[in-house]
Amino acid sequence: QVISGGHYDVDCYVEDPNGRTIYKETKKQYDSFPHRTELQGVYTFCFSNEFSTFSHKTVYFDFQVGDEPPILPDMSNRVTALTQMESACVTIHEALNAVIDSQTHYRLREAQDRSRAEDLNGRVAYWSVGETVILFVVSIGQVVLLKSFFTEKRPGSGRAGT
Repeated sequence: QVISGGHYDVDCYVEDPNGRTIYKETKKQYDSFPHRTELQGVYTFCFSNEFSTFSHKTVYFDFQVGDEPPILPDMSNRVTALTQMESACVTIHEALNAVIDSQTHYRLREAQDRSRAEDLNGRVAYWSVGETVILFVVSIGQVVLLKSFFTEKRPGSGRAGT
């Protein structure tokens, strides 16, 4: 997920150890890519921002490697039904995983909103400085103009008198 920068979009691709592209997306803000590996080795991923050379971006990504181990040690080869305590543990575990996902989502949104607020704060500060400078220039201009209305022009200084 792109958290800050530009139009919140980035290019991404993933390659397997043989160099074959297994995932490629352009100008995405948020995406999920589940993949079960078939080859052992180094998988390469790249986030590219070459279409947007002036804006820097912050990207969040998360890897989940491997299958989640069972909650109970003998759960995979069990023939009988779960006891009430075991089923409650499974339910609580699933609820906690949902809470972890929600917290991650809210942290990302908070970081995104903070970035927008700081950008807006900077713009307001520049606008305020600009308005202040314009206010001083207009004030000085008005003082000079009003002063010129009330200054007496001497007859001998400009034209020859009659």
